[in-house]
This record gives sequence, structure tokens and C-alpha cells, in this order.
Amino acid sequence: MSDTGKTVLLLKPRGFCAGVVRAIDIVRIALEKFGPPIYVRKEIVHNRFVVEDLQSKGAIFVDELTEVPAGERVIYSAHGVSPEVRDNAKLRGLRVVDATCPLVTKVHVEAVKFAKDGNSLILIGHRDHDEVVGTLGEAPEVTQVVGSVEEVALLQVPDPERIAYLTQTTLSLDESVNIIAALQEKFPEIRGPQAKDICYATENRQVAVKHVAEEADLLLVVGSENSSNSNRLVEVSRNLGTSSYLIDSFKDIQPEWLVGVKTVALTAGASAPECLVEEVVQFLQEQNGFTQVREVEVMPENVRFGLPPEIVEAIASAPVETAVHAD
Repeated sequence: MSDTGKTVLLLKPRGFCAGVVRAIDIVRIALEKFGPPIYVRKEIVHNRFVVEDLQSKGAIFVDELTEVPAGERVIYSAHGVSPEVRDNAKLRGLRVVDATCPLVTKVHVEAVKFAKDGNSLILIGHRDHDEVVGTLGEAPEVTQVVGSVEEVALLQVPDPERIAYLTQTTLSLDESVNIIAALQEKFPEIRGPQAKDICYATENRQVAVKHVAEEADLLLVVGSENSSNSNRLVEVSRNLGTSSYLIDSFKDIQPEWLVGVKTVALTAGASAPECLVEEVVQFLQEQNGFTQVREVEVMPENVRFGLPPEIVEAIASAPVETAVHAD
């Protein structure tokens, strides 16, 4: 069979979102300006390559603050933390730099407001995900987590007229719409956030996948297993009938996936670096005859978030200028 016409559809937008760029920059600049040790609570973003790269530069990743010596500097991951974690950091005199994504912070603020207004709170998301754990901690006494339409049917609240919902920022748009509809049917008075919580990057990458699903024989998503938004891209594609796989790198690609495939769509989750995407393209070109590469831009994406004050001050006080990662 001739390889003529084998094509890679390179989806855009893909890869790093503004919150991930910000979080990685925070760790890199902290290492440059303050010097090691720099502790990071949990994975700064859910990508193995990124975490290992920062470890090689001197970052020390820990699961809990008890692993950080008193008085040391610690960075919170992009997924956010609960008030309990913040209180523990103060008690131990830790110097905190908060890399929580501003869009996750928005959900935390909403949770506090809804709870103060006397509402029961329904948090739509994956119960064990770091982001959900942090958001749940803002009002644990009044918050219930649901991850499916079936779980909505089991919900009970003290007052069905005083209830609100929020969502994890990295959910499947289609899945969250169905869960919200089920909540609205069960609790007609339920309130939601003024602007949806699912982040722009999660939405844009899912829309791009839908855009090419019919044209592609196979979708490859570059991202780590614990990356929620990367897993949702695979789900969206499979729900549309397109074979789809999550890969950490080109090394995970199985030969049988490519049998009979003429068109591969390639994207990356919001915490996956572009260098890994480039390696996949090179592998498909050189080893599998996918000689044509066509970038498919579904929408522009130009969001940027500012750095926290501790990092801004460190840059300003430094004797030499720092080149900030901006890819």
C-alpha cells in the first residue's frame, strides 16, 4: 500500500494554557532568583515531562506541607489548595508563592460566596482530582461532589430552594452540560456561576477535536494519565466515533494503532509542552510515512496571566534581567 497522502492534522490551539505557562514560570523564576531548595506542593501541573524537567533544575515536589522544613519556600500547584493547607503553611512559617490558576481561584471565590449566602453547594467534578479537593475545602460542610448524572439522582439537600452549583475547570463540556441539566431538573431553583467555570483552554481544545473528528482516522492526545483535560479530549473524540489514545510521548504509540490510518489528528492537553508534540510529528513523518502536516487552527488563543507579587518583586530586585518562558 502506498503511503502517499498520509496526513497529520496538527490542531490549534493545543498544549500549554495561560495558567500552566504562569505556573511553570513561577517555579523556574523562583529557582533562578531565590535558589534551591524550592518546594512544590503536588505536581505543579499534571505532566510528567514538566515535573521531571523542573526536578532536574532543583525543584522538590512533595505531597504534603509536613514534608517541607519550617521556614522554607513552597509553591502551591496550579490546581489550588484548601484553606486548611493555607493555615498550615502559616503555622509552620512557610514562605508561600501561590501558582494557583486564576480561573481556579475564581471557582474558590464563588464557592465561598455561595456558601456565605446560605446555599448548599454541588461541585461537579472528579472527586480525587487536586483541583476538586482544594475547592471542596472552601466550604466542606455544605458541599457535595457529583461526577455523573446518576449521582445527581441520589442528591439530598436541606433546602432545595437554596442550592448552587460549580464545576471543575477541566471537565468535558458535553458531560457537564448533561449534569447541569439533571441538576436543574431535580432542583429548579438551583443557581450557577455568572460565567461558566470550565476554562477557555479546556473548551477550545475540545472544540478543535470536534472540528476534525470526522476527517481523522485516529486522534492522538499528548498528555499524562493524571491530566483531566487531556483525558477529556480522548473522551470527546471517542464519543464521536474516532479512535483516540492518550500518550505521554511518541514512545507510547503502538504500531497497530496506525494500521490502515491515512489521517492522524494530533493535539495536546493544556499541561503538555510543545516539544513533545514536535517529537510525535517527527516520529509519524520519519517512521510511518505521514509526510504531510497541516495545521488546523480552529480559533485564536491569546490569554496571558500576570505573575504573583512575590515573583514580580524578585524579578524587579534582581541585578540581571530574567528571560521569562512564554511559550
